[in-house]
Amino acid sequence: MENRRIQLIVAGIVFAFLWASAAAATKLGLRAVQPFVLFVPRFFLAAGIMLFLSHGVLKKRLPRGKEWKQVAVYGLFNVSLYLGIYVVGMMEVSAGLGALATATNPVFISLMSSIWLRRPLQPVTILSLALCMAGIGVAAWPLLADSYATPLGLGLVLFSMITYSIGALYFTASKWGDLHIFTINGWQTLFGGIFLFPVMIGWYEPAANDFNMLWLLSMLWLAGPVSIVAVLLWLFLLKDNPVKASFWLFLCPVFGFAISAVLMGEPLSWWTFAGVMLVVGGLYLVQRARDKS
Repeated sequence: MENRRIQLIVAGIVFAFLWASAAAATKLGLRAVQPFVLFVPRFFLAAGIMLFLSHGVLKKRLPRGKEWKQVAVYGLFNVSLYLGIYVVGMMEVSAGLGALATATNPVFISLMSSIWLRRPLQPVTILSLALCMAGIGVAAWPLLADSYATPLGLGLVLFSMITYSIGALYFTASKWGDLHIFTINGWQTLFGGIFLFPVMIGWYEPAANDFNMLWLLSMLWLAGPVSIVAVLLWLFLLKDNPVKASFWLFLCPVFGFAISAVLMGEPLSWWTFAGVMLVVGGLYLVQRARDKS
């Protein structure tokens, strides 16, 4: 029992660190190449690894019938729109703010769930959203003044969270049968990359891309530790206890700002601390309400 508890704690901490590191890896990669040049190869690499594991190693079946449509639609929202809009927004947003915004996903999912199911918005959902938005605003205030973020960039990153929430709700509402999670994730990531490939080609400017070691390391980190390892750890935590797993998301803003400060030299202040605490408070309220329901 004690070993299991230690495994869960280690898995939770590593998951939160890897998930939060995505924003810093994205910012570093954007110093070398254009947004879609950084992300589209990442999608293809991650999809190739997951599909090899699913079909080549585990011998899991292919999607069939309407499942092909489901993985394509899921890939459109969960990869093409969510991460496509996110990486464009990250061109004008600090890594710390990007990680902080990503941590608000559970609140946006709760909001979009009410809209999706046509249920009245609960006061706790409104309060949670208000706290999260206030927290992002407080943390962003000094960064806007110091040119570490722009209103447009913040708006795009937050809008990408809405598309992610729609994708998450679509995934929950769809019937997947015995389709393996590697199969779903592999094919939806591949479709997401395919949908964005024409955008990458249309936006491509040779002079704006330097395929150096910074690009390679960023792309490999996003494809491996973030897209595969972090997701596997998340599934491991969810399988043990979905309620407890969600609380590891609270560490993501903390790790996000810490990583951005160390790697990117982004400033930390009392504004940062206050913003993180407001977002964590919003996450706690929406998580507690979900636990009760």
